[in-house]
Amino acid sequence: MAVSIEWYLFLSAAIFSIGLFGILTQRNALMFLMSVELLLNAANINLVAFSLYWGNLTGQLFALIVIALAAAEVAIGIGIILTVNRNFDNIDVTEAATMRW
Repeated sequence: MAVSIEWYLFLSAAIFSIGLFGILTQRNALMFLMSVELLLNAANINLVAFSLYWGNLTGQLFALIVIALAAAEVAIGIGIILTVNRNFDNIDVTEAATMRW
């Protein structure tokens, strides 16, 4: 039994909704980064599902690019979070507004 594309799109929409809810409600920077990762993974599911549906590898290639982008985003994000934690002793994103001039 083959899984239709609607199931992939439903899964992607659910993961995207969870990630968007996390971005809008979390103050913790690590949870914020995890929510961004959920958004990117939902986009990857869409890319791979449509690649499978249309029968070409373009979507899978873009998914690999998004995975590399997500890895770079996490590396830079963790560095910023560690710097904020060192300066303010917490990782609340609302506290980092005081770093401005």
